[in-house]
Amino acid sequence: MRGARRWVVALMVIPGGLQAQPDTLPATDEEDYSQYDDLGFADEKARRFCSQKIFDLSPQRFISLMWDAQGPYDLGFSPDGSYAEDADAPVAEEGRASYTGGLRVQANIPVVSRNSIIWQLGANYWDVRYALSEQRTTDSAAGLLGALADRGLRTAGLNTTLFKPLNETHFLILQASADLSGDHFLDDPPGLRYLRYSAAVLWGRRPHDRLQWGVGLSRTYRVGAINYIPVVMFNYTAPGRKWGTEILLPARAHYRRTFSARSLLLAGYELEGQSYRIQRLSTDASSFEVRRGELRLRAEYQRQLIGFLWMSVQAGYRHDWSFDADRLPEGREFFRGFFGDQPFAMRGSLGGAPYVQVGVHLVSP
Repeated sequence: MRGARRWVVALMVIPGGLQAQPDTLPATDEEDYSQYDDLGFADEKARRFCSQKIFDLSPQRFISLMWDAQGPYDLGFSPDGSYAEDADAPVAEEGRASYTGGLRVQANIPVVSRNSIIWQLGANYWDVRYALSEQRTTDSAAGLLGALADRGLRTAGLNTTLFKPLNETHFLILQASADLSGDHFLDDPPGLRYLRYSAAVLWGRRPHDRLQWGVGLSRTYRVGAINYIPVVMFNYTAPGRKWGTEILLPARAHYRRTFSARSLLLAGYELEGQSYRIQRLSTDASSFEVRRGELRLRAEYQRQLIGFLWMSVQAGYRHDWSFDADRLPEGREFFRGFFGDQPFAMRGSLGGAPYVQVGVHLVSP
């Protein structure tokens, strides 16, 4: 949706038969033009607002169905205990994941869409299943390998985004989400006290149709544990409109190559993660939560299929950022950040793996 108003001026000339006019015209009163001194255009004082888009950004997705699959890798976990950040932890259980993946469903629907404000509501469901082999355990193993093999991990949540233009060049973006993540299934979700909340606020500028940048602050679980970090957005399209960037640091950064109005390529990285409650290892007094975070180096090809229906094929390498675990008394979250010294309840290690992801998307006009 373009916030800039478009003026269309039509000059219509209608030729007619030329007829002789009488030599004497009827007398008319001379018009007093001073009465129009205070007249202005009807839209002269109307406020103008910047758009949420710039030229050639990858299409905004309303509804997405995707399948994600990772290649083989090794993984191992320590016993349930107490471990400092830099302490060595023994391996109590280990194995090999021959397959990791599952369905991802996302929706992001506009509720209010006006020049002066855009409000969207969304939902997401991610399912991750583990096919494990060569499992080796000791008597001190907590049983996390078995929990992953039997139940996997999944996330279900709701989110909302508010884009509020302040004028023709400045804007605010507000985002909030609530997620339930763990080894539960849809028919046995944990209590709402285990909801994990994320939020972000960003102030930005859109000086022209090829540049959009902003700075802000976020509360996020993208690398597993809760953190409060600054964010920087930089979306840019080059004058030739063949390449650009789509960046929201530190969450993701991509170089964009536009082949045509119907196809493009993104190359870069994204951080993914969440805090997952493992019901098998939790009690009412203590929630055992795996702080899963990963870095994905990737390339993604997007192409229009028909109308507003697009497809995507993504391939890359998944690097383990974190798979440690914490015990939260009665499920109450705590903030470790970059400088906290709270001990971990379990240390985990996952090898890197190639991955692919395919999807179909209903996109914005």
